[in-house]
Amino acid sequence: MSSLLRVQGRIGQRTLLLTTAAVPLTGWAVHAVTLHKQLAATRRDPLTGLLRRDSYTARARRLLARRDDLAVVMVDQDHFKAVNDDFGHPAGDAVLAATAARLTAWAGPRASVGRLGGDEFAVVVQVTAAGLEQRLVQLVRMLHTPVVLDDGRTVDVAASVGAATPAAIGTRDLSLLQRAADAAPYDGKHSGRAHLATAAHTTLPSVNGRQAGRPGTAVWGRAA
Repeated sequence: MSSLLRVQGRIGQRTLLLTTAAVPLTGWAVHAVTLHKQLAATRRDPLTGLLRRDSYTARARRLLARRDDLAVVMVDQDHFKAVNDDFGHPAGDAVLAATAARLTAWAGPRASVGRLGGDEFAVVVQVTAAGLEQRLVQLVRMLHTPVVLDDGRTVDVAASVGAATPAAIGTRDLSLLQRAADAAPYDGKHSGRAHLATAAHTTLPSVNGRQAGRPGTAVWGRAA
Protein backbone atom coordinates (compact mmCIF):
# COMPACT_ATOMS: atom_id res chain seq x y z
CA MET A 1 0.00 0.00 0.00
CA SER A 2 1.33 3.40 -0.95
CA SER A 3 2.13 5.98 1.70
CA LEU A 4 -0.71 8.17 0.39
CA LEU A 5 -3.27 5.40 0.86
CA ARG A 6 -1.96 4.68 4.37
CA VAL A 7 -2.32 8.36 5.32
CA GLN A 8 -5.83 8.49 3.87
CA GLY A 9 -6.73 5.36 5.80
CA ARG A 10 -5.51 6.84 9.07
CA ILE A 11 -7.41 10.10 8.42
CA GLY A 12 -10.57 8.18 7.62
CA GLN A 13 -10.39 6.13 10.82
CA ARG A 14 -9.73 9.23 12.90
CA THR A 15 -12.67 11.04 11.31
CA LEU A 16 -14.90 8.03 12.02
CA LEU A 17 -13.79 7.93 15.65
CA LEU A 18 -14.38 11.67 16.09
CA THR A 19 -17.78 11.49 14.41
CA THR A 20 -18.83 8.51 16.52
CA ALA A 21 -17.67 10.21 19.72
CA ALA A 22 -19.55 13.38 18.81
CA VAL A 23 -22.91 11.63 18.67
CA PRO A 24 -23.36 11.03 22.41
CA LEU A 25 -21.79 14.40 23.22
CA THR A 26 -24.24 16.16 20.94
CA GLY A 27 -27.12 14.16 22.43
CA TRP A 28 -26.04 15.10 25.95
CA ALA A 29 -25.76 18.76 24.98
CA VAL A 30 -29.34 18.74 23.71
CA HIS A 31 -30.43 16.91 26.85
CA ALA A 32 -28.62 19.46 29.04
CA VAL A 33 -30.31 22.37 27.26
CA THR A 34 -33.68 20.69 27.69
CA LEU A 35 -33.04 20.13 31.40
CA HIS A 36 -31.94 23.75 31.79
CA LYS A 37 -35.14 24.97 30.16
CA GLN A 38 -37.24 22.68 32.35
CA LEU A 39 -35.42 23.87 35.47
CA ALA A 40 -35.90 27.51 34.45
CA ALA A 41 -39.60 26.82 33.91
CA THR A 42 -39.94 25.49 37.46
CA ARG A 43 -38.42 28.71 38.81
CA ARG A 44 -40.81 30.97 36.89
CA ASP A 45 -44.50 31.59 37.22
CA PRO A 46 -46.02 30.53 33.86
CA LEU A 47 -48.53 33.39 33.70
CA THR A 48 -46.32 36.35 34.61
CA GLY A 49 -42.81 35.07 33.99
CA LEU A 50 -41.78 36.25 37.47
CA LEU A 51 -39.85 34.14 39.94
CA ARG A 52 -41.89 31.74 42.00
CA ARG A 53 -41.83 32.16 45.78
CA ASP A 54 -38.88 29.83 46.48
CA SER A 55 -36.68 31.23 43.71
CA TYR A 56 -37.59 34.80 44.59
CA THR A 57 -36.78 34.16 48.24
CA ALA A 58 -33.39 32.63 47.49
CA ARG A 59 -32.36 35.52 45.26
CA ALA A 60 -33.78 38.13 47.65
CA ARG A 61 -31.78 36.73 50.56
CA ARG A 62 -28.59 36.75 48.52
CA LEU A 63 -29.14 40.42 47.69
CA LEU A 64 -29.86 41.32 51.31
CA ALA A 65 -26.73 39.52 52.47
CA ARG A 66 -24.53 41.57 50.14
CA ARG A 67 -26.00 45.07 50.19
CA ASP A 68 -27.47 47.67 52.54
CA ASP A 69 -29.03 50.02 49.95
CA LEU A 70 -32.10 47.87 49.32
CA ALA A 71 -35.84 48.07 49.80
CA VAL A 72 -38.34 45.24 50.13
CA VAL A 73 -41.59 46.20 48.39
CA MET A 74 -44.87 44.34 48.71
CA VAL A 75 -47.57 44.91 46.10
CA ASP A 76 -51.17 43.75 46.41
CA GLN A 77 -53.58 44.28 43.52
CA ASP A 78 -56.65 46.28 44.59
CA HIS A 79 -60.19 45.27 43.58
CA PHE A 80 -58.85 42.26 41.70
CA LYS A 81 -61.96 40.13 42.26
CA ALA A 82 -64.03 42.87 40.66
CA VAL A 83 -61.82 42.72 37.56
CA ASN A 84 -62.48 38.98 37.21
CA ASP A 85 -66.19 39.42 37.88
CA ASP A 86 -66.71 42.37 35.53
CA PHE A 87 -64.32 41.53 32.68
CA GLY A 88 -63.70 37.77 33.00
CA HIS A 89 -60.75 35.70 34.14
CA PRO A 90 -58.71 36.24 30.94
CA ALA A 91 -58.82 39.95 31.72
CA GLY A 92 -57.66 39.21 35.26
CA ASP A 93 -54.75 37.24 33.83
CA ALA A 94 -53.90 40.16 31.56
CA VAL A 95 -53.88 42.53 34.55
CA LEU A 96 -51.54 40.23 36.48
CA ALA A 97 -49.22 39.93 33.48
CA ALA A 98 -49.22 43.72 33.02
CA THR A 99 -48.44 44.25 36.71
CA ALA A 100 -45.55 41.80 36.45
CA ALA A 101 -44.16 43.58 33.40
CA ARG A 102 -44.38 46.95 35.13
CA LEU A 103 -42.67 45.65 38.28
CA THR A 104 -39.89 44.12 36.18
CA ALA A 105 -39.35 47.34 34.24
CA TRP A 106 -39.39 49.41 37.43
CA ALA A 107 -37.05 47.20 39.44
CA GLY A 108 -34.43 46.51 36.76
CA PRO A 109 -32.42 43.36 36.00
CA ARG A 110 -30.51 43.19 39.30
CA ALA A 111 -33.62 42.99 41.47
CA SER A 112 -35.54 39.99 42.74
CA VAL A 113 -39.14 40.18 41.54
CA GLY A 114 -41.57 37.43 42.47
CA ARG A 115 -45.21 36.48 42.39
CA LEU A 116 -45.97 35.11 45.84
CA GLY A 117 -49.40 33.88 44.84
CA GLY A 118 -52.72 35.20 43.57
CA ASP A 119 -52.46 38.96 43.15
CA GLU A 120 -49.57 39.43 45.59
CA PHE A 121 -46.09 40.38 44.41
CA ALA A 122 -42.78 41.13 46.12
CA VAL A 123 -39.65 42.97 45.01
CA VAL A 124 -36.21 43.41 46.53
CA VAL A 125 -34.65 46.32 44.69
CA GLN A 126 -31.48 48.35 45.01
CA VAL A 127 -32.31 51.95 45.89
CA THR A 128 -30.70 54.65 47.99
CA ALA A 129 -32.49 56.16 50.97
CA ALA A 130 -32.48 59.53 49.23
CA GLY A 131 -34.05 58.09 46.09
CA LEU A 132 -36.64 55.82 47.69
CA GLU A 133 -39.48 58.32 47.83
CA GLN A 134 -39.17 59.24 44.16
CA ARG A 135 -38.92 55.58 43.12
CA LEU A 136 -42.06 54.67 45.06
CA VAL A 137 -43.98 57.57 43.57
CA GLN A 138 -42.96 56.31 40.14
CA LEU A 139 -44.05 52.76 40.99
CA VAL A 140 -47.48 53.88 42.22
CA ARG A 141 -47.99 55.83 39.01
CA MET A 142 -47.08 52.80 36.89
CA LEU A 143 -49.34 50.44 38.82
CA HIS A 144 -52.31 52.80 38.45
CA THR A 145 -52.02 53.06 34.67
CA PRO A 146 -55.06 51.41 33.02
CA VAL A 147 -54.52 48.09 31.25
CA VAL A 148 -55.73 47.82 27.66
CA LEU A 149 -56.97 44.32 26.79
CA ASP A 150 -56.50 42.59 23.45
CA ASP A 151 -60.12 43.31 22.53
CA GLY A 152 -59.64 47.04 23.11
CA ARG A 153 -61.41 47.26 26.47
CA THR A 154 -59.68 49.28 29.18
CA VAL A 155 -59.41 48.09 32.78
CA ASP A 156 -58.76 50.60 35.54
CA VAL A 157 -56.23 49.12 37.97
CA ALA A 158 -54.73 50.01 41.33
CA ALA A 159 -52.43 48.43 43.88
CA SER A 160 -51.50 48.78 47.53
CA VAL A 161 -47.75 49.28 47.98
CA GLY A 162 -45.71 48.92 51.16
CA ALA A 163 -41.94 49.23 51.47
CA ALA A 164 -39.42 48.37 54.17
CA THR A 165 -35.68 48.99 54.32
CA PRO A 166 -33.07 47.28 56.51
CA ALA A 167 -32.11 50.67 57.95
CA ALA A 168 -35.68 51.54 58.99
CA ILE A 169 -36.56 48.09 60.32
CA GLY A 170 -33.18 47.31 61.85
CA THR A 171 -32.74 43.90 60.22
CA ARG A 172 -31.85 42.19 56.96
CA ASP A 173 -34.18 39.30 57.67
CA LEU A 174 -36.37 38.91 54.59
CA SER A 175 -39.39 37.55 56.47
CA LEU A 176 -39.44 40.48 58.89
CA LEU A 177 -38.93 43.02 56.11
CA GLN A 178 -41.77 41.52 54.08
CA ARG A 179 -44.03 41.42 57.13
CA ALA A 180 -43.36 45.09 57.82
CA ALA A 181 -43.83 46.10 54.19
CA ASP A 182 -47.06 44.12 53.99
CA ALA A 183 -48.37 45.71 57.19
CA ALA A 184 -47.54 49.29 56.24
CA PRO A 185 -50.41 49.97 53.81
CA TYR A 186 -53.07 48.01 55.69
CA ASP A 187 -55.13 50.85 57.15
CA GLY A 188 -54.56 52.88 54.02
CA LYS A 189 -55.40 50.13 51.54
CA HIS A 190 -56.84 51.53 48.31
CA SER A 191 -55.38 54.94 49.23
CA GLY A 192 -53.41 55.12 46.00
CA ARG A 193 -50.14 55.76 47.83
CA ALA A 194 -47.04 53.86 48.87
CA HIS A 195 -46.45 53.40 52.60
CA LEU A 196 -43.03 53.09 54.24
CA ALA A 197 -42.86 50.70 57.19
CA THR A 198 -41.29 51.27 60.59
CA ALA A 199 -39.85 48.70 63.01
CA ALA A 200 -43.20 48.60 64.85
CA HIS A 201 -44.82 46.93 61.84
CA THR A 202 -42.90 43.70 62.48
CA THR A 203 -44.75 43.11 65.77
CA LEU A 204 -48.35 43.53 64.64
CA PRO A 205 -50.76 40.57 64.94
CA SER A 206 -51.60 39.05 61.58
CA VAL A 207 -54.47 37.03 60.14
CA ASN A 208 -53.86 35.59 56.66
CA GLY A 209 -51.12 38.12 56.12
CA ARG A 210 -53.34 41.09 56.94
CA GLN A 211 -52.62 43.05 60.09
CA ALA A 212 -55.24 44.12 62.63
CA GLY A 213 -53.87 47.63 63.01
CA ARG A 214 -50.76 49.70 62.46
CA PRO A 215 -48.88 52.72 63.76
CA GLY A 216 -48.41 55.79 61.60
CA THR A 217 -46.33 55.49 58.45
CA ALA A 218 -44.82 57.75 55.86
CA VAL A 219 -47.13 57.96 52.85
CA TRP A 220 -45.81 58.74 49.38
CA GLY A 221 -47.07 59.11 45.89
CA ARG A 222 -50.82 59.42 45.58
CA ALA A 223 -51.73 58.33 42.08
CA ALA A 224 -53.10 60.99 39.81
